[in-house]
Amino acid sequence: MSHTVTAPATTPRLPGFALFAALLASAGLPLYIHAPKFYVDEYGVSLAALGSVLFGLRLLDVVQDPLLGRLSERLRAHRAASVTVAVLAMAGAMLGLFAVTPPIAPLWWFAVMLTLVFSAFSYLTICFYAQGVATADDLPGQSHLRLARWRETGALLGICAAAVAPLALGGYAGFSLAFLGLALVAIWAMAGQWRGARLPESTGFGPILHDPVARRLLLVALINAAPVAVSSTLFLFFVESRLEAPGWEGPFLLLFFLSAAGAAPFWGGLAEAYGAKRVLLSGMVMSIAAFGGAILLGAGDLWAFALICLVSGAALGADMTLLPALFAARMAAISPTAAEGFGLWSFVSKFTLALAAVSLLPLLQAAGFEAGRTNVTQSLWLLSLLYGGLPCVLKLLAIALLARTPLDERN
Repeated sequence: MSHTVTAPATTPRLPGFALFAALLASAGLPLYIHAPKFYVDEYGVSLAALGSVLFGLRLLDVVQDPLLGRLSERLRAHRAASVTVAVLAMAGAMLGLFAVTPPIAPLWWFAVMLTLVFSAFSYLTICFYAQGVATADDLPGQSHLRLARWRETGALLGICAAAVAPLALGGYAGFSLAFLGLALVAIWAMAGQWRGARLPESTGFGPILHDPVARRLLLVALINAAPVAVSSTLFLFFVESRLEAPGWEGPFLLLFFLSAAGAAPFWGGLAEAYGAKRVLLSGMVMSIAAFGGAILLGAGDLWAFALICLVSGAALGADMTLLPALFAARMAAISPTAAEGFGLWSFVSKFTLALAAVSLLPLLQAAGFEAGRTNVTQSLWLLSLLYGGLPCVLKLLAIALLARTPLDERN
């Protein structure tokens, strides 16, 4: 059953949604790419310890994210103010993580700063996607897909910028300062967009958890995010040690995420023409082909890896654009406010990143792998199998689940 939403007081500004999505994306996936490597190289923290901290923070999210969804609803009348506070808190924690010498043990400082970043990130993601459900009702055509194209393209461009910012800006301190600047611009760009949506009272998690389609989409999101979590956690180590190409991490990351950003609008257009589910499944198959090719790569295979980055990045564009749009459309049909739904969505999307860190990093360390040093052949083969083979298995499972999920794609 759909729920009536009155027109907001201001006209939806889709570029503002894209810019805010870029801010959130800059503080999400790139942290799993940069932060562990930075604390290993700068402070000598062990991979196993970092992985344990990341996983512990996700256990916090088991409780925190759904509660933040409820908090978002309680603060709905003051959403603009609460969002501003959360954005500034996240930017301050990013400065603490990368630009401040830890005043306590580096591992503890890493944990405290990431707790602040992830908590603010969770709250902002929930508010942002819930507001998107309300805003989409005031757009013509297939509104959720149209909003998703702007939002997820912005997110991918944000990831692109964050992936290469430490290299382009001369270090991680420059990256965190640039993030603060982006945060201020994003607050300005979304001014007036957080108010005016008159929504029914929240009904909690019941409608979401009792809906079989919503439950299946959450499970698909959990498993489908795992391949990106695996590759993101291992990317810098794979390029440096398996390809023996230190210094190429930035260009490869940029190629990967630019490919995703460039492909996202095309995936959205195809979805409007042929159906989001069918097109998403095609993108997931493409991802398997790319990841599978990475298993056989060795030292010096730079051109082959560039092609893999191009293809897998394009496939990621489908994942990031279409799956959230399918979930948003379902939330519009079953959940009056959507905030609790995106609280659950935020949790499952991030949990895979932490699970990858806590399982893969200690496993590599146990196999004798050491970042930036000469490694034995067995540890390098394990790195290749984890980076290329594991995502293929997980992607096949996600494909099977999505193919069996009945979806109404009229929204």
